[in-house]
Order: sequence, then structure tokens, then C-alpha cells
Amino acid sequence: MTNTSHTLSNSQVSSDTAPLRAKSGWIIALGFVYLLAGFIALGSVVMATVASVLVVGVMMIVAGVTEVFSAFQIKSWGKFLLWVLLGVLYIIAGFVTFENPLLAAALLTLILGASLVASGIMRIILAFSMKRETPWIWVVLSGVITLLLGLLILAHWPVSSLYILGLFLGIDLIMAGAAWIGLGFGLRHAR
Repeated sequence: MTNTSHTLSNSQVSSDTAPLRAKSGWIIALGFVYLLAGFIALGSVVMATVASVLVVGVMMIVAGVTEVFSAFQIKSWGKFLLWVLLGVLYIIAGFVTFENPLLAAALLTLILGASLVASGIMRIILAFSMKRETPWIWVVLSGVITLLLGLLILAHWPVSSLYILGLFLGIDLIMAGAAWIGLGFGLRHAR
């Protein structure tokens, strides 16, 4: 009985990944594009920082326009003006990022550093509260690394704002590219 259900689940998994296996070459190619973009970002972290800030600016403008549009859809609600104001503030903030991307990068880097410090402290507290559990040491390690990374960013702020966002973007693109390449080759070998 177990063998039959095991074989059934294996055939179902292989049929679920069949479309992916057929496109493994494209997945590998996508991975190489990510890798190339990541290395380009690491080669010019200041430009990658500016590019990432500009993308955030575009997203803020889109969110602001959506907020204003949504507010007019339910105009009869008592908080109409607050909703419109929130949308307008998003739009203004988005345009400010285009006006001065380095200032926006400095503010985003400051927020990132503070968030990492807070997240690291919370993970450490969480880890010590779950000390009876087996993997608590990994949570402490994760919290300490996150806390130190946040403190490092804040210690070198505002200078770190020139390169931190671009550095993180480059590393993320390289890791994503390696993951896609690994997935593509894994699918190719599963044939």
C-alpha cells in the first residue's frame, strides 16, 4: 500500500514539473540574466542604488495615484479627505525621489539600518524565549548577524547610503540567478 501511494505521489510530482522541465533551458538563461545584472549592479553600486531608488519612486507614484482613485470611488465615506491626502503624499514622495535620488537613498538606508537593528533585537529575544527548542541557536545567530549588519549600516550612515542599496540589490540578483540556474539544471537532470 505504501509503495503504491509513494509511486503515485512521485508520478504526480513529475507530471507537475513537466512543463518546467520542458523549459529548463529558459530557466537557466533567466538565471544567467540575473547573474549578469547582479554583477553589473556590484560593478557600479552607486548607479544600482540610484536605480533602485527610482523604482521605489515609481512605485510610490503608482500607489499614490491608486489611493486617490480609490478615495474617489467611495467618496461618501467619512475619511475621504484623509485618503486623498495620503495618496497625494505618496505622489509627492515619489516625485521627490526623482528630484533628489541621493537624499531618498539616504533616508531609505537609514530606515533599512534601523529596521535591521530592530529585527535583530527581536530575533535574539525570540531565540532566548524558545531556548528549550532545539534550533534556538540558529535564531540567535541570525539575530546577531542582522543586528550587526544594521549597526554597521547606521555607523557609516549617510556615506553608506551611496552603496548599500545597490550592494543589496546586486547580491540579491546574484543569489536569485544562482537559484534559477540550480533549478534549471536540477530539472534538466530529473528528465
